[in-house]
Amino acid sequence: MILQDERAKEAARHPAWLQPYLDSPEKQKQLYKKTLFIVILSQIFGGAGLAAGITVGALLAQDMLGTDSMTGFPTALFTLGSAVSALLVGRLSQRFGRRTGLAAGFWAGAVGAAGVVAAAVANSIVLLFVSLFIYGAGTATNLQARYAGTDMAASTQRAMAVSLAMVSTTFGAVAGPNLVEIMGGFAHSIGIPALAGPFILAVAAFSLAGLVLFVFLRPDPLIVAKAIVAKPKEENVVHLAVEPIVNKRGIVAGASVMVLTQLVMVAIMTMTPVHMGHHGHGLGEVGLVIGFHVGAMYLPSLITGVLVDKVGRKVMAVAAGAVLLAAGLVSAFAPADSMVLSVIALVLLGLGWNFGLISSTAIIVDATHPSNRAKTQGSVDVLVALAGASGGVLSGIVVAHSSYAALSLAGAMLSLLLIPMVIWSRQS
Repeated sequence: MILQDERAKEAARHPAWLQPYLDSPEKQKQLYKKTLFIVILSQIFGGAGLAAGITVGALLAQDMLGTDSMTGFPTALFTLGSAVSALLVGRLSQRFGRRTGLAAGFWAGAVGAAGVVAAAVANSIVLLFVSLFIYGAGTATNLQARYAGTDMAASTQRAMAVSLAMVSTTFGAVAGPNLVEIMGGFAHSIGIPALAGPFILAVAAFSLAGLVLFVFLRPDPLIVAKAIVAKPKEENVVHLAVEPIVNKRGIVAGASVMVLTQLVMVAIMTMTPVHMGHHGHGLGEVGLVIGFHVGAMYLPSLITGVLVDKVGRKVMAVAAGAVLLAAGLVSAFAPADSMVLSVIALVLLGLGWNFGLISSTAIIVDATHPSNRAKTQGSVDVLVALAGASGGVLSGIVVAHSSYAALSLAGAMLSLLLIPMVIWSRQS
């Protein structure tokens, strides 16, 4: 009788649609699969949107400013914008659910991309910088969306959930750089500077990503997960494995791995198109190299997810450091006119980032609790975005006052810091 009364009180605290998910592990598994499908669909569009800034952001600034020393600023601005957005999206998601937070973030990114196009038409540096800052919301949201897939995942499924979300980004993210010339031609045909063409694609892509999430991400996985862990312990026999405490050491370790991999990747990636342009490579060749790079960032995710879940989070974090080291060394010593070595270097750079991001994301999810997970994830992604912004700014300055090889070697050395960080995190 007492148990029946407790169940009645529990049911009264939740809306009718939520109760079946609290009572049925099978319904929870179904929601996990549905959430993954919706996140995958949104990531296809989101990947196409983020590719614009990666591929032509620095080139557009170089064209409008007429100098190389400031070419790292576009990456810095949209990564700085993504820092602010990551915090806002994380807090919106924690309070109102993933659906609201992620949709708002993607739509803000679309507004920023439209502003970049307008800035190119008006030849306004101020509008360009402001718009790139807002465009960063799309980049932040594209990364935040990977967490949505983990909300209803069991502990042994988390890295795979992240990897499925990331691999779907590949379709748009690889297509984006390889559509540079096509979108440039389209932009030119309607009186818009060719380098702004990819941002036209970003407007449509981010808008569609937000629409998919807002319309179809129902019921919201984070709202359901928080309700599940709030149930009385004796009734909380569910699909989810709920951690009883927050592991602060795990959060610090995961955040550190994520920050270092982002810093190294963004710094080298940002200046690669400029470096190639100085040595006679055309826009199509730049798009090809960046396309391979973005493919390596996302396409191996399915295998990486399995390895992270089976071999271990920290082993794969060390592997990330080793691969980034190799990427920096190849970038530093490869002949500037070698397309093959440029592709190899950027593929290794993307692969190292992939290993680092998936392993560190799983570490952070393991170390947090649904009651504070989205807020913590947003805060971590702020640090990641700030690392990217720093890498973007410093990369242009380093290359302008030294060389691309020096920048690559610095990135290689920084990647080695992942190893002591992982060793520290293993200590009890």
